Amino acid sequence: MHRLLLLGCLWLLAAPPVSGIFQRPTGTPAPLHLQYLLEPLHPTVHTQRGATATLPCVLRALPHNYRVKWSKVEPANYQENIIIITNGLYHKNYGPLSPRVRLRHSHRYDASLTITDVALEDEGRYRCQLVNGLEDESILLTLHLEGIVFPYQPSNGRYKFNYHEAKRACEQQDSRLATYQQLYKAWTEGLDWCNAGWILDGTVHYPIINSREPCGGRLLLPGVRSYGARDKQKDRFDAFCFTSALQGQVYFIRGHLNFKEAGQACRNHGAAIAKVGQLYSAWKFSQLDRCDGGWLADGSVRYPITTPRERCGGLPDPGVRSFGFPSKEMRTYGTYCFVG
Repeated sequence: MHRLLLLGCLWLLAAPPVSGIFQRPTGTPAPLHLQYLLEPLHPTVHTQRGATATLPCVLRALPHNYRVKWSKVEPANYQENIIIITNGLYHKNYGPLSPRVRLRHSHRYDASLTITDVALEDEGRYRCQLVNGLEDESILLTLHLEGIVFPYQPSNGRYKFNYHEAKRACEQQDSRLATYQQLYKAWTEGLDWCNAGWILDGTVHYPIINSREPCGGRLLLPGVRSYGARDKQKDRFDAFCFTSALQGQVYFIRGHLNFKEAGQACRNHGAAIAKVGQLYSAWKFSQLDRCDGGWLADGSVRYPITTPRERCGGLPDPGVRSFGFPSKEMRTYGTYCFVG
């Protein structure tokens, strides 16, 4: 017990003395409201799933009895979840990120947060907060995953998901519900979809490039149309899912297979039948281009087109084409497999 009390006192009180001041680059004035933390030169850190990313947080001086607290700002519940707390000598990790985070600590003023094996759910805003009595201050940084947003609906048709079902459906397809920022970016890159879908914060939207009658009318300007926040239990829509780079490979097996045979064909090769998010990722990041429809894990049949051509659906834009959800007994298609 005495040993635990001693460690607790060290945790609360131990801190290096104030010393040295870091200088900002010439011509970059320090914000007046920050006394101890340096404003980051690049507040957005770009990365991909599976990579290692570091969010910068550097002190210009070390106050007495200070702590630095890292937390993640969660848009789904408007809370901040603590990740790590340090006083410069000791640190403690918290929450589900605990096994994958550490302090970079490349020098005594460095409180930067390093995340290994970046996951889809790691995207978002992070706060580095200096806790120093009445002089608390913080900076916000954004971890941005390069990825792709895709609309998703189940085999029984449109507008079948409540919020929780939409969230689970995306996760089952190796993705997660998209954030508004991800959906907006996808719209700027050409996503045009007339069905409304849930996103991570519990609001419902749909992105329109070409205004038309079934999608709000021709008079409305292009944009991300919004239904606002909806009842997460009762209201039903589609889902907008987000996925990033794969740590593996998607490939096609030719054949005339039903759904069960498709899964077995992948297992015979030491692989698994690919999920929808994995096919989109392979199309986006590996330029997978295949004119053959193939079974996927959810029972749908799709194929990825990087170079549009007449005999591959005839549509002018690249994309992942869908044949919907055929009868699983049909022996018509090959299969897309994933090996990690």
